[in-house]
This record gives sequence, C-alpha cells and structure tokens, in this order.
Amino acid sequence: MAAIDLESRIPNNVDLSSDKRLQRALEKWQPDYLSWWQEMGPVGHQADDVYLRTAISVEAGGWANFGYVKMPDYRWGIFLSKQEEDRRIAMGDHKGRPVWQEVPGEHRATLRRLIVTQGDTEPASVEQQRHLADTAPSLYDMRNLFQVNVEEGRHLWQMVYLLHAFFGREGREEAEAMLERRSGDADKPRILDAFNQKCEDWLSFFCFTMFTDRDGKFQLAALAESGFDPLARSCRFMLTEEAHHLFVGDTGVDRVVRRSAQLTKESKNGLASELGGVDLEVLQKYVNYWFSYCLDLFGSEVSSNASEAFAAGLKGRFQEEKRTDDHVLLDAFKTIPVMEDGKLVDKTFPMRQVLNEVLREDYRDDCAKSVARWNKTLASEGLDFQLKLPSTRFHRRQGLYAGAHFDPEGNPVDDAVWEAKRDTWLPTAENDAFLRRIMGQVLEPGKMANWIAPPRRGIDDKAEDFEYVRFH
Repeated sequence: MAAIDLESRIPNNVDLSSDKRLQRALEKWQPDYLSWWQEMGPVGHQADDVYLRTAISVEAGGWANFGYVKMPDYRWGIFLSKQEEDRRIAMGDHKGRPVWQEVPGEHRATLRRLIVTQGDTEPASVEQQRHLADTAPSLYDMRNLFQVNVEEGRHLWQMVYLLHAFFGREGREEAEAMLERRSGDADKPRILDAFNQKCEDWLSFFCFTMFTDRDGKFQLAALAESGFDPLARSCRFMLTEEAHHLFVGDTGVDRVVRRSAQLTKESKNGLASELGGVDLEVLQKYVNYWFSYCLDLFGSEVSSNASEAFAAGLKGRFQEEKRTDDHVLLDAFKTIPVMEDGKLVDKTFPMRQVLNEVLREDYRDDCAKSVARWNKTLASEGLDFQLKLPSTRFHRRQGLYAGAHFDPEGNPVDDAVWEAKRDTWLPTAENDAFLRRIMGQVLEPGKMANWIAPPRRGIDDKAEDFEYVRFH
C-alpha cells in the first residue's frame, strides 16, 4: 500500500501520482464536486470555522486529526484500508480463490451497479440535510451535522475513485451523473427512494443517522467482504468514519427521549408537548416511519440480484467470515412468511435468494439494541413507557409486503383499518409542523434547546461550552 500523501491536491494512499491519467481525470472531476458542494451542501455556513476531524491515516489509532476547518477547504481524499496479504474470496462460487485486484470481466456490470448505488446515497444525504443548521439545537449538534456531511462527501470520493480507476469512460460518466441527480428532484431523483425523502427537522435527522446510516453500516459491511479487493478495502475504512454517524443518531434520539421523559413528568397532563417537548407517542411514530422506510433499502426479500452478487463473491453477508456455515449456501434454505389470499403463509426459499432478508434481520437486531438503551433511559427517568420497533412488514413499499397493509405488530389489516389507524402509527403533517415550531436555532456555546437533553460528553473530550463553530 502506498504511503499517505496528504500534500497532494487529492489526499490519498493509492499512489495517485503514479497514474497521471487517473490523476487528471479526478482533478477534472474535483471542481465539479466543489461546485456541487457549494450549491447543495450546508446552507449559510461555508465560510465558518468548524471543529472537524479529518482522516489523515488508516491506522487503527490516530487515524484522524481534529481542528478548525472551513468546510469547502476540507481535505476530501481517497483512503483504502491496509491490504491483507494473500486474502481469499470468503463466499460464493469462487470461495477460496485469491481476491481480484482488477474488475472481473464477467461481473463488471453487477459490480458497477453496486458501487454506483452505494455512491449515490452519499451526496443524497447531504442534500437532504442542507437546511438543518438553521434550527440546530446547539453548536455541538451543528458541528456533528457538518461532520456527517463532510464525511458523506468523502465517501462519495471513495466510490468515484473506484469508478474512475476501474471502469473507464462508463465509470467517469457514472461519477458525473452522481453530481447531476438531486434528492427529491422530480426529473433526476436519487436512486433509492429513502434518499428522496424530506429531512427537515432534527428528530428526523437523528432518526436518519440512526436508521438510514445504520443501513449504510450493513451495506458497507457486506461490501467489505467483496472479492473485489479495492471495494472491500474502501468500505472497511468508510465503516471507521460511519461509526460516528451512528453515534450521532443513536445518542441524538436518546437525548430526545431523556428530555421528553423529563418534560412529561413536569407537565400537568403528562404531555411533553405542553412544555415545548416531543411527546413520546409522537417519537414512536417517527421511529416507525424511519425504520420502515429504511427496511426497503435492503431490497426485496427474494432477490436474484442478491443471489448473483453472493455467488460471484462480490457482496457477502454481515460479518461473513465469522459465520460458521460453509459460506457457499447451495444446500441452505430459509423460511419466511409471504402473503397468499390475504393471509401470511410460511414459504421456504433457497438461502441465496433471500440474502437481502438475512441482512435486513441483522439490521433489525442491531436497531433493537439501540431501542433497548432508549428504554433504559426512560426507566431511569421513572417512566413505564416503552419504545418499540415495528414489524419488518409494516409500511413497506418494496418487496413481498408492498401493496398490503400491516399493523406495527405485523398483522395484516384491511384498507379501512389502515386508513383509520395510519395517523396513530405514522407522523402527520401536524406532527411535522409542531416539530418545526419548537426547533429554533441555539448558537450560544454550552446552551441547548429546550426539547433535547445535553450530551454526556463533548466531542474530542471538549468542555460543555466549547465553541464548536466559529461564525464569520
């Protein structure tokens, strides 16, 4: 692996300077990226100094540097994790063979699709969140928003590098298209529907970083098992940065839970909203919405694409190499409930065909750990209320359960019941409007909006009143 070149116009550890054609192509793409950032990045704060971490290494310790940076000057770069000597493909029909350092011709189209789909999510989330600083509940939270944004930008760079380096003209065209699509645009939307949804309040942002970025964790972890080694090494380092995004979401929701519990106890009628907080029943509706929307990001329960990617050794399961089966799965099966004549009926499928569902179940279990922590917070505040994840059948737009209605427990319901209950299960326009009303911007160091509890500790162990953003 090449040494870290931090002085290059594009910081990298892929020895970019030795491939002048690739270097020129990426340096040509760079101004377009910066134009996109200025147009679609965080609104109103491009000239401010933000206390950000910047990747400077891929070592387990000391990989990041903290300091004040203006976001357009952030050192976006290309960093692959260390190459594993004699690494072998861990799964599928090529199990045990040496990993590929170049794109295998027979899998070129599938591999490009996987990279483009992952890459497209990165700028999409920046676009969804570009106005949130206007209502940041603290400088701590504003800084965390900007940290997530710049690292999503760097993750785009990672995928664009792969497209430029390994897919020729087609890859360059795909990289350009990623800067042309826009989240929610009617004519050129982002590829995945969850990345076209509005994210206009901070509860949604915390749910987004909790649930949507957690989907990203599982997708990146599955791609980190890839037999295409440059993709695997890209994703492994991306996961290092992604951990902070999950922290922002997990602890952000927890802080809302804590403050809502406190205000619930203080309120005469047991409603946090009476004192400018988020009612726990409303919080449950946002959990229902974002969790269910993110389930669709895994694709259909039965998928030939997932089967082909696994068979080819391009995408594994979560923590593939820690699993104890044969990693080939030709003789494995899985039973899942499907809808037949309005009823749920168990049906058995070859395991390779339902790998999206396997990944979705791992994701669900990981989300459940966070919900358990939030419920401990509620209990510590003396409340019996419990948050729950809805069934993976609830509110689905893709897969086996799309087109049918289910309650949050996963039971089939008819159209009449769905229409009658929907507003008790999912956020309403009134809920959205209320959140926007209570969420005003707080800019004084150490101060916090009324509807959210302070964090347990500062970023980089900074004091409570640290000036995370310096305005110009």
